[in-house]
Amino acid sequence: MIKHFLAFEKQIADLEGKIEELRHLSSGGDINIAEEIGKLQVTVSEKLKSTYSQLSAWQKVLVSRHPERPHFQDIIKNLFENYIPLSGDRNFSDDNALTGGTAFFRGKSIVTIGIDKGKNTQDRVNKNFGMARPEGYRKAERLMELANKFSMPVLMFVDTAGAYPGKGAEERGQAEAIAKCIQKSLEITVPSISIITGEGGSGGAVALAIANNTLMLEHAIYSVISPEGCSSILWRSSENADQAAEALKLTAQDMEKFKIIDEIIPEPIGGAHRDPITSINNIGDVIEKRLKDLTILSKQELVNLKEKKYLEIG
Repeated sequence: MIKHFLAFEKQIADLEGKIEELRHLSSGGDINIAEEIGKLQVTVSEKLKSTYSQLSAWQKVLVSRHPERPHFQDIIKNLFENYIPLSGDRNFSDDNALTGGTAFFRGKSIVTIGIDKGKNTQDRVNKNFGMARPEGYRKAERLMELANKFSMPVLMFVDTAGAYPGKGAEERGQAEAIAKCIQKSLEITVPSISIITGEGGSGGAVALAIANNTLMLEHAIYSVISPEGCSSILWRSSENADQAAEALKLTAQDMEKFKIIDEIIPEPIGGAHRDPITSINNIGDVIEKRLKDLTILSKQELVNLKEKKYLEIG
C-alpha cells in the first residue's frame, strides 16, 4: 500500500484502507476475511484502471510529481551495475541535484546522468529539490565529453521542476551553463537516450532531454513552464493551474503527437509510484532496444539523426 494518495484517488484510498483493516482481523463467524479482501482488491484494480485511463492534464501533473515515483537513485540501484559517481564541474563545486558517472547497463559500459528530487525531507534539501545549479549542468557537459572520448553511450534521466533560479546561480551563469549543455548534447557522436521519468520542467529539463531518442514515462510531463507559473502570468493567480495544464499540452501523449519525443514507456496500472521496480524494468527494456538500434549507426549518422529530428519539430 502506498503512503501518499492524490486528491482524485480518495475512493481508492478508502478501499485500500478497508483492505488494511480486514488484514488485521481474524476470520470468524459468517465473514471470510480472505474472500472479502479478494473482492475489494478486484474493485481497487478496476477503479485504478478506469481512473488512470482518463486522467486530465492536471491530474497527470500531480501523478508526475508523486513523491514515490522512481527516482534516479532507484534507477541506478536497480538498472545499473558497478556505478561509479563522478563529481564536480572542475570549475566551481559539485551539485547534488544533478549527478552522474560510469556504469554497466546489461553488460554495456555507459555514462549515465540524472536529476533527482530526493526521497525524504533531508534528501530533498540535500538535492535542492531537484533544481540543479550551473555547476550541475557543467558537470553534465563534462560527463558527455568523457562519454564521447571513450565511445560510451549516454543515458540521461530527467525529473525536475526546472533549474535553480537563485541569485547565486544566475551570477554563475545559469543560462549559459544550460545552453552549453544543450550544445554538447547535440555535438556528441555517441548514442544518447533521455528519459523523462516524472516532471520535465523548463530549460532545466531540456538540458538533459536533447538526445538521439527522447522517451517519457506514460504519466510524465514536459513543459516550458509549470502550470502554476503559467497561471500566475495569465490569470495573476495560481488557482487556474488546471486550465493552464490543459492549454500547455504537456502530457507524454501530447509530446508524442507533436513528435517532440520518440516513445512513451508504459507504467503499471495506477502509476509508476505503485510499482517502481516494474517501471524501472520497463525503462530498461526500452533503453536496451533503442540502444541496439542506435549502436549500429555511424558517428555522422547519429549527428544527422539529431539534426533532422530537432529541425523538424514545429
